Amino acid sequence: MLICRTDPPGKSLSSLAQPSRPAGRDAGHTAEPLRAKSQREPLHLGEMSADVAVSLAVLAGIVGLSDATRRLVSRSLAGTGLCVYALELVSTFQLCCCTHELRLLADVGGIEPRLALTLTYLAAVVHGLTFRGAIGNPSGTLEHAYHSKISGGCAVRRIACQFAAAAAARAAVPLLWDIGLSRLHVRHKLLGFRCVSPIHAPLPKAAAVELACAFAVQTAITHTRSVEEKYRVHAVAAVIATVVYAGGSTTGAVFNPALAFSTQFPCSGHSFLDYCLVYWLGPLLGMMSSVLVFDKLVPLLSRKPLSHYHVPLETKKRT
Repeated sequence: MLICRTDPPGKSLSSLAQPSRPAGRDAGHTAEPLRAKSQREPLHLGEMSADVAVSLAVLAGIVGLSDATRRLVSRSLAGTGLCVYALELVSTFQLCCCTHELRLLADVGGIEPRLALTLTYLAAVVHGLTFRGAIGNPSGTLEHAYHSKISGGCAVRRIACQFAAAAAARAAVPLLWDIGLSRLHVRHKLLGFRCVSPIHAPLPKAAAVELACAFAVQTAITHTRSVEEKYRVHAVAAVIATVVYAGGSTTGAVFNPALAFSTQFPCSGHSFLDYCLVYWLGPLLGMMSSVLVFDKLVPLLSRKPLSHYHVPLETKKRT
C-alpha cells in the first residue's frame, strides 16, 4: 500500500544520489546545478498540485488499460481454465503499478498525509471493484486454498502469476517515469529511481507490525464476505487505510508479499533476507493467525459444555 512519509520531501532519497563527475567544463555548469536543484529545492504548492494531477491521470490510465485487458481476456479465454491466471496477472500488475505511483507521491512528492490516506482508500476501493475475482495477494491465495475454495495446484499457479506480475511492474514503472510526464517523474529520474527501505524499527518489531496489519485486513475480508460487494469494498478499504495510518511510518504497511517484492525489495537499506522476514513471513503469520483465531479458537471458546444444561439419565436414576 501507500508508504507514509516520515522524512522531509526528498531528504531520504537525495541523500543517496551520488553527484556525477563532470565530463567537461560545460557539464560542470549544467548537469550538476540541475541535479543539486532537484535534490535541494522542495516542490512548490502549484508544482505539487500539477504532479498530483499527472499522477492521478497515470493511475486512471493504468486502471483503465488493466480493466480493458481483463475484459478482453475474459472473453477470449472463457472456458479454457487459463482465465483465472490471466486475471491474476493483470490485476496484480495493476495493484503494483498503482502502488509504485502512490509511493512516489508520498516519498518524493511529499504530499500531505491526509491526501495520502485518501488516495490509499480510493485505490483500495477501485482495486476491489475491478479485480473480477483475482486475489492479488499470496497470503490471501493460501487462505483460499486452506478453506478449499481453490485447489493447492491452483493456489501455487496463482501465486506464481502474482510474483511474475510484481516483477513485471517493477520493471515497467521506471520506463513510464523515464518519459518525464511530470516534474516529480523528472526529479525521481535524476535520483536514479532510487528508494530507501521504509523499515524504521528493529526487524522483529517490523515483522510484528506487518503481522498485525495482515491480521486486521484478513479478518475484515473474512467477516465481510456476506456483505453486498458495493458496500464490502468500502469496509475493507477503510480497514486498509486505517492500518496504513497505524503502521505506515514503521514498515510502510504493505501486508502483501507480492506487492512488497515489487515495491520494497529493490530499496536499499536492508538485505533480501531482512525483507523476507518482514514482508513475507510477517503477513503469512498474520493471515494464519486470523484463520486460527476465528476458525478454531473462537468457536472453541464459544462452545458451552452440555453438562451445564443436561444431566445424564444414569445420574438422575442414582439420585
